[in-house]
Amino acid sequence: MPSRPGQTTSPKIPQVALLFEATNAYARGLLVGIGEYILSHGPWSVHYAELSPSDKPPAWLSNWTGDGILIRGENRRIAQAVEKLTGPVVDLTPSRLLSRAPWVKSDDAAIARLAAEHFLERGFRNFAFCGDARFSWSKRRCEEFRLLIRAADRPCHLYEPKKRPASSDAEVDLIAKWLTELPKPIAVFASYDNRGQQVLEACRRAGLPVPEEVAVLGVDNDEVLCVLSPPPLSSITLNPRRTGWEAAALLASMMKGAKLDPVPHLIPPVGVVTRHSTDILAVADPKLAAALRYIREHACEGIRVSDVLRHCPMARRALETRFRKLLDRTPRQEILRVQLTRVKELLVGTQLPVWEIADRTGFEPEYLSFVFKQETGIAPSAYRKTYGVSG
Repeated sequence: MPSRPGQTTSPKIPQVALLFEATNAYARGLLVGIGEYILSHGPWSVHYAELSPSDKPPAWLSNWTGDGILIRGENRRIAQAVEKLTGPVVDLTPSRLLSRAPWVKSDDAAIARLAAEHFLERGFRNFAFCGDARFSWSKRRCEEFRLLIRAADRPCHLYEPKKRPASSDAEVDLIAKWLTELPKPIAVFASYDNRGQQVLEACRRAGLPVPEEVAVLGVDNDEVLCVLSPPPLSSITLNPRRTGWEAAALLASMMKGAKLDPVPHLIPPVGVVTRHSTDILAVADPKLAAALRYIREHACEGIRVSDVLRHCPMARRALETRFRKLLDRTPRQEILRVQLTRVKELLVGTQLPVWEIADRTGFEPEYLSFVFKQETGIAPSAYRKTYGVSG
């Protein structure tokens, strides 16, 4: 019915299908990010279908006449059914199952870089990667991690079973056998938290102390998984809320007529949550290990190098020499690195004002803005806008 003169017409509410495997914390975080975008920019009429990897495409999908689709999971049959449709689609699948759609996912190269830095900062000289060859994202993390470790002139051992074990229990036994043959102490990067839990169980079966002989780091920071078995698992925190928000924003643009290229949109991780499984410094020099631990625990209290020297008595030049030899940076640079890492986590993970973040990390507010831009190339507010949830 045509509107009368002066009568406003309500805008059409977009019909959006969410085809999701939401079986883990990361996928649920994506949904939170999508929901936050809808609350800010909606409304959308959402048709939500929770799927499993083996489900057939829903009967209604072939006749879908809605405005857009967001798809997540490893179900190739459903991805193929979506590929046949002509409307706007954004691909959130880990393995990029849709060639014609923009692809939004976590940055595997940045994840591997965080893992390498986490272990190298702790003085490890032996490294390993335990992944899952079924998944392309695991292979990408493996290759990036191996390249970074090789660039540090260190060996990187890979878990590469000749054939897939018959069960999860058999896989743990294989991992245990693999671990016993590796040089110690060794830092093991597991491609995701489930694999990290298997590595911890393998260490228990093989009688390998964690983290003294085997330090283990996972990915996803699924807090339920990470604390399930002793010791608690250190893990890289991703940014699924930001990823979901970005995917929803891209779909909104496409539904308004924008023509977007099917290119990757990579979302960097937030940081590492250190728990007992990597809470160790693989440094033969006990004084240097004590200094590093003191910095890690107190950097955000605004400490100076003089405070480190009071805690770990030695000549300042000796401390400087030991830091440069092992870490290729000074004690002051290490204090600043720990502070800025925490600043980044708070900028991305909270809505705290910058002045309060400065207070919590040992900076004067004006100096934080100066040094943050000097070290990263952008201001704290710009960093939050780029990597925070509602950028």
